[in-house]
Amino acid sequence: MTGTSAASCVAIVVAAGRGSRAGGPLPKQYQQLGGEPVLRRTLRLFCEHPAVTSVLAVIHSDDSGLFADAAEGLPKILAPVSGGATRQESVRAGLEALAGSGAPTVVLVHDAARPYATPDLIARAIAAAGEADAAIPVLAVTDTVKRVDTAGLVEETVDRAALRAVQTPQAFRYAPLVAAHRAAADSGVTTLTDDASVMEWAGHRVATFTGETGNIKLTTAEDMTRAAASTLADLPDVRTGTGFDVHAFGPGDHVMLGGVAVPHGFGLVGHSDADVGLHALTDALLGALCDGDIGAHFPPSDPQWKGASSDRFLAHAVDKVKARGGRIAHLDLTLICEAPKVGPHRDAIRAEIARITGVPAARISVKATTTEKLGFTGRREGIAAMASATIRLPAGEEI
Repeated sequence: MTGTSAASCVAIVVAAGRGSRAGGPLPKQYQQLGGEPVLRRTLRLFCEHPAVTSVLAVIHSDDSGLFADAAEGLPKILAPVSGGATRQESVRAGLEALAGSGAPTVVLVHDAARPYATPDLIARAIAAAGEADAAIPVLAVTDTVKRVDTAGLVEETVDRAALRAVQTPQAFRYAPLVAAHRAAADSGVTTLTDDASVMEWAGHRVATFTGETGNIKLTTAEDMTRAAASTLADLPDVRTGTGFDVHAFGPGDHVMLGGVAVPHGFGLVGHSDADVGLHALTDALLGALCDGDIGAHFPPSDPQWKGASSDRFLAHAVDKVKARGGRIAHLDLTLICEAPKVGPHRDAIRAEIARITGVPAARISVKATTTEKLGFTGRREGIAAMASATIRLPAGEEI
C-alpha cells in the first residue's frame, strides 16, 4: 500500500464499525459475499473508477490483518486509518489523514457495507461536488410514513412528498467538510449520523442527486443472505462436475478424510497424503471447469507432490474457479468404506472443506456409506470417494 499523496478526488470508505446485527464471527464488512469480503467489493468499486485518484479506508484498530487481506493487490489504496467511537469521529480521522499540501479537492464518503453502488453513481457524486460544497444521493420515499409515540401508537401520518432516503457516497469539497468536522468536534458535537448532517450543522446547504435503488446497505443477517443469493444470480452459467478417487489401505495409524486426520488401524497409500475426499472434490471442480483432472495439474511422477497435503490441490481448483470469475455454489462428498466410521467426524470434515474452499458449511454436504461388504471396500482393502461440485460462471464465459 502507498502513503497519502496529492489527489483531486479521494474516496473515504468507512469500515470501522462492528456490524453486530449482521451476525457471524466477523464484522459484516469482512464477511464473504460472492467469494470475497464485502469490503473488497466496495474498495474495488472506487479503485477501478477512473475519476477517483486514491481510496482511504477508515478501519477498527483490531482489523488491520483483515483489512490487509481484503485490500491485497488493489490499486490506489492508501495506508488505512484507525477510526473512532462514532461514525463522525471515524470520518474526521480520515479527513485529518488527508490534510496538508496533498489534500484533495473533492472527497467522497461511502459506507463499506454498500457494495452495490455503481460507477455511474460515483460519477454523479463527483459531478455534484463540482456544483456544491455538499451533495448527497437520495431516493424518494414511496412507503407511507407514520410518526409514533414511545408506546408505539401512531401520532400522525407524515407527508412523504418532501421526504428522501439518503445513501452514500456523499460528495463534498474537502476544505469546507474538514472545517465543519473540526468545528463540530470543538463544540462537543460528536454523534451526527452522516457527513451531510455535519455540513448542515455548520450552516452549509446540502444539494441532492439521484441515488440508486440497488445501492442497499447490508445491516442484518437477512440482508447478508439476500445479498449472497443475488450474487449467485448474477452468475447464470451453472455447471456441474463429478470426481471419483480410490486409495488402498497400508501401514499407519490414521487416514486423511476431507482434510481431517481420522484415527484408524491403517493408513492410506498414495503419492500425496492419499486424501480420497479432497482428491474427489478437486476433480469435481476441475471437471466443472472442463480443465483436466488432478493428475494433469499434480502429476504423481513429480517428486514435489510426494506426501503433499491435499488441501493444496483443492485450493488450486478453487483458485481456478475464481480466476474465471466464478463461484462455488455447492459441494457434495460421499465417502465409501466399511471402516473407519465417518459419522463422528462429519462436522469436522465439513468445517475443514469450508476453510479450504471459502464456501459456507451450509453449502457443503458430507455423507458416508458402505458397499454391504461387497467389493474391495467391503473387504476393507481401501476407501473410495465420489464428489460433485456445482459452480456458477459469468454469462458468456468461455474456456
